[in-house]
Amino acid sequence: MQYNQLGNSDLQVSDICLGTMTYGRQNSIEEAHQQLDYAVNQGVNFIDAAEMYPVPPSGETYGLTERYIGEWLKHQQRDKLIIATKIAGPGRGFKWLRGGAEGLDRNNIKQAIDDSLTRLQTDYIDLYQIHWPDRYVPRFGQTVFDPTQVKQTVPITEQLEVFADVIKAGKIRYIGLSNETPWGVTQFSQAAKQLGLPKVVSIQNAYNLLNRNFDGTLAEAVYYENVPLLAYSPLGFGYLTGKYLNGKPEKTRVTLFENFGQRYLKPNVQEAVAAYVEIANRHQLSPAQLAIAFVRSRWFVASTIIGATTLEQLKENIDSINVVLDKDILAEIDAVYTRYPNPAP
Repeated sequence: MQYNQLGNSDLQVSDICLGTMTYGRQNSIEEAHQQLDYAVNQGVNFIDAAEMYPVPPSGETYGLTERYIGEWLKHQQRDKLIIATKIAGPGRGFKWLRGGAEGLDRNNIKQAIDDSLTRLQTDYIDLYQIHWPDRYVPRFGQTVFDPTQVKQTVPITEQLEVFADVIKAGKIRYIGLSNETPWGVTQFSQAAKQLGLPKVVSIQNAYNLLNRNFDGTLAEAVYYENVPLLAYSPLGFGYLTGKYLNGKPEKTRVTLFENFGQRYLKPNVQEAVAAYVEIANRHQLSPAQLAIAFVRSRWFVASTIIGATTLEQLKENIDSINVVLDKDILAEIDAVYTRYPNPAP
């Protein structure tokens, strides 16, 4: 397993990060602990969660993912692991989240961190991320910025001031962004530099063969600000495994949860998937390993977040660390991308 420095932090994160958003919904606590044990035994030291997990989120399952991890974490050597979690931003209407309070103000941030620490059964969080911005931005499959949706927001400097206090208190070590834009990356970075506040060390956005939007202006922003990507959804909601080419298998997210993953129902998704699966088959790779290896090959990716509902899936995904795509395979991938650019942004 390779380890990479996360931005300007002293965190050395494994090339593969274990995503946990199915814990408490599709995976039991026993299954979650099996996955955690296996991943760590394979050299994974980086585990990613969120206060609102599992997904799809609900009041009944809220916080279960962190609780499952906490029950496992209390038996581990804490300083050997990098634990990341996230605070939910406003605008989703979750009445069960922190009593329905929204906004990344001081009270919300401090409560969210304290609650996550309790559920995780740890004294500190290594990487604390803003799950999505406090301000309005297109997100989760939206692609058009609408100025009429702009609203009053907690200023970025105020958010950073709260995080500075919490870092000083020893409750978190570093902060990161998620589902962010180039403007957001630069604003957070420049505010930190100008005012001596904590600098963000990572950005967690979707990135896969069906969604390479990060290749453009976001890549430019993270290059100049030294904010590497933690790539989530490298398998495109499972579509890039090819399992949805001939229908919808039982007990998958698409089958279990209606209206979940709508971005993958857009035109050319299935055509692009079929083309990538063909490349994998031609080179004796599994489609999943091809997809993950592609994400891992990108210069701006510090760690690729994988998730699985079965131990067999997890093993296959982690085994992708042994796959290196040569220039010919990458050229074939780019040829498909030219035909079907970003069908699921």
